[in-house]
Amino acid sequence: MLNTGDTAPDFALPDQHEQSVRLSQLLSKGAVVVYFYPADFTPVCTREACVFRDRYQELAALDTQVVGISPQDARSHKRFAEAFSLPFPLLSDTRKQVIRAYGVDGPLGFGVRRATYLIEPSGVIANRVVSDLFLGSHLELIKQVLASGPA
Repeated sequence: MLNTGDTAPDFALPDQHEQSVRLSQLLSKGAVVVYFYPADFTPVCTREACVFRDRYQELAALDTQVVGISPQDARSHKRFAEAFSLPFPLLSDTRKQVIRAYGVDGPLGFGVRRATYLIEPSGVIANRVVSDLFLGSHLELIKQVLASGPA
């Protein structure tokens, strides 16, 4: 698993509209919060997505973008984003290449660990939270970003 101070691996994945999204392009506009989650429409993942949705405008005002990544396909992500009015990209990592690169593959390759990375425009990981079942630490990371101001 990647740690604070590590360089975040660049990636390009399709979003819910089947448009390619590249981390390096996002970073050219400011910091990026990348959160990995197990599955669309599950109770904890839905609550997590809604937390990011509810803080999205505040983060955007600080030039910080949000991107969610899970192994579901673009069709599932599109339904999920529409159902909960998610204003940020949900990226499909159906082959789990990025999930593995960030070290958040589940035990024995099953599932995905719930992890959130704050990546600075330089590509360095400024903060990281891993909490598979509880959202409090993920929310705390967002509060810290908002309290610290622009990246």
